[in-house]
Amino acid sequence: MMPLQNNRDVTHKIAYISVMTALAAVTGYLEQLIPVNFFGIPGVKLGLANIVSLIALYIFDAGYAFIIMLLRVILIGAMFGNMYAILFGLAGGTLSILVMTALKRTGLFGIAGISAAGGVCHNLGQLMIAVFTLDSLNLIYYVPLLAVSGTVCGLVTGITAGVVCDRIGGTGFNESGG
Repeated sequence: MMPLQNNRDVTHKIAYISVMTALAAVTGYLEQLIPVNFFGIPGVKLGLANIVSLIALYIFDAGYAFIIMLLRVILIGAMFGNMYAILFGLAGGTLSILVMTALKRTGLFGIAGISAAGGVCHNLGQLMIAVFTLDSLNLIYYVPLLAVSGTVCGLVTGITAGVVCDRIGGTGFNESGG
């Protein structure tokens, strides 16, 4: 299912991961320039860089998606954030990739629905880190707001990724009804 002529060709794999990681990093940088505070919730963003991870999940596999997310989070965190930004990004990204992979394997959901679930899980992963690092269960009150913002932003990300996958021959909206 990988568009590689030879799955053992390490050079091709490195090239795909590198190009997609660079694209995710540039998209993440551009998102940093958007001065928007969604729903008045600190730290909520559209998640445009996650479009690349979602495309990798559909065109390649979960391993590619995870590696790209991991490299992107470390790269963006090192350039524009700090260790907390990396920790929060890894928690959210890892939970998101795990859930999106599981949902994709069921075949019951389209790319937009899977992305919405991934957006919610990304926020929940970050919230778990916040509760742990700040030692405050009061942050749980953010769950409804984070669920709404994760769903809305995840849908935008999923629709965009679906269009891109369809255009480059992936499995975007043509799989499981969009």
